[in-house]
Amino acid sequence: MIKGLRTAAYPVADLAAAKAWYESVFGVAPYFDQPFYVGFSIGGFELGLIPDGTPGTGGSMVYWGVDDIDAEVARIVALGAAIHGPIQDVGGDIRTVELADPFGNLLCLIDNPHFDPSAVR
Repeated sequence: MIKGLRTAAYPVADLAAAKAWYESVFGVAPYFDQPFYVGFSIGGFELGLIPDGTPGTGGSMVYWGVDDIDAEVARIVALGAAIHGPIQDVGGDIRTVELADPFGNLLCLIDNPHFDPSAVR
């Protein structure tokens, strides 16, 4: 049985720069910090950074939840991300956006008023 999102892992060419950038984006320090992997705990889920990888926007898309997508896009773009795909209303008051981090990966956000955190297991 699939239980839900646990980890989103992003390959990065510069682990130190990516660690500092994601620390700024999420406002938390990594809980696991080694030369072979850096892990952040974000709302009960994990963002992992894998060094010496080949970033790219053609792979999996992982959506991180936000409450105000417009404000978060502005904040993260100011930190160095680029808009890869515009904010879209995908129906049911759910809005998504695709950003490109400075390292070449997609950082996708979702503002979903229907998400039930109590259903996370």
